[in-house]
Amino acid sequence: MINPHGSTTLNPLIVRDQQRCEQLVAEAQQLPELLLNSAAAANVVMLGAGYFNPLTGFMNLDDALSCAENMHTSDGLFWPVPIINLCATAAEIPSAGKVALRDPNVVGHPVIAIMDVDRVEPVSREQLEFMAVKIFATDDLEHPGVATFMSLGSQLVSGTIEVLNLSYFQSDFPDTFQTAYEIRAEIAQRGWEKVVAFQTRNPMHRAHEELCHMAMKRLDADGVIVHMLLGRLKPGDIPADVRNDCIRKMVEVYFPKNSVMVSGYGFDMLYAGPREAVLHAIFRQNMGATHLIVGRDHAGVGEYYGAFAAQDIFSESVPKGALEIEIFCADHTAYSKKLGRVVMMNEVDDHQKDDFILLSGTAVREMLAKGQLPPPEFSRPEVAQILMGYYQQ
Repeated sequence: MINPHGSTTLNPLIVRDQQRCEQLVAEAQQLPELLLNSAAAANVVMLGAGYFNPLTGFMNLDDALSCAENMHTSDGLFWPVPIINLCATAAEIPSAGKVALRDPNVVGHPVIAIMDVDRVEPVSREQLEFMAVKIFATDDLEHPGVATFMSLGSQLVSGTIEVLNLSYFQSDFPDTFQTAYEIRAEIAQRGWEKVVAFQTRNPMHRAHEELCHMAMKRLDADGVIVHMLLGRLKPGDIPADVRNDCIRKMVEVYFPKNSVMVSGYGFDMLYAGPREAVLHAIFRQNMGATHLIVGRDHAGVGEYYGAFAAQDIFSESVPKGALEIEIFCADHTAYSKKLGRVVMMNEVDDHQKDDFILLSGTAVREMLAKGQLPPPEFSRPEVAQILMGYYQQ
């Protein structure tokens, strides 16, 4: 199986020994506390689940600035996005020693991790803006990722962590949420060697479905993992439970048995385009995928990134040998009225725009809200019915 990023074995930070976990929970009651923001809590979940291997906790300011500037930590580890814990105030946090990190996303704010604090550092507005521009390619506060990042606070708390639980993801999505080590175990159990990962934060329409089929066929892959984001999204995006229902129905009806794993991970979407695509590749390598589909405007939002910027970064900015996972580059896919099937648009030179069935997200939402099914060439009727029920509520 493919190696994890940065090591030969996966090292998730979740405490799996029950006795040790209970000891830490008891110890946490006597420690100073820090209520995390959702972004930092999502980082804890990803660290605990092994997706952010080989990191051992939250980066300090030097590492954060280095990652933002050149996609390497100060000691040379390739990493595209700072994994940091920003907060508004750190008055109660010791500059050294342990602190209990509390979960903002669960009622009662239970302790989610214990941090061995290495540093508490102020971050200037200029440093935050520098990181934002490098990560998101803009400092425009209309960008949802920038707006969130710039609002997190100006105190950076770094150090190693021991993760006690994985927040609400295991309880809310018991059949879908999986850790990186659980996915690795299932890949091994299935006997898969060549494994394609498909990233999604949306329900999968016909074009996404066919893209997975294309990648599997062209790569001669053993299977595909539809790996959906289960954390926070921007307003207007489809909730995770609805997405989950749509994807499972599509896989049940339109894929061969035992060819697809439907899985999910606990992270808040960054909308960071190219940089987030590289982060996606790292944690898909950590979960055992050998290939990642990167399509048009991967992890993008609005008009902030070029259509294929998330593909170009792998050839232009990712050093050779930095990643073992390979990228399957895809163009926009759509149903061709000429050919009667879904195609990659850049592979049919004799087509004009009117030869494809193309619908905007707004148009589809309006149709569903009115109880109208989109054309079957665009969306499978079984999927559209689930979405219609959501929009009509």
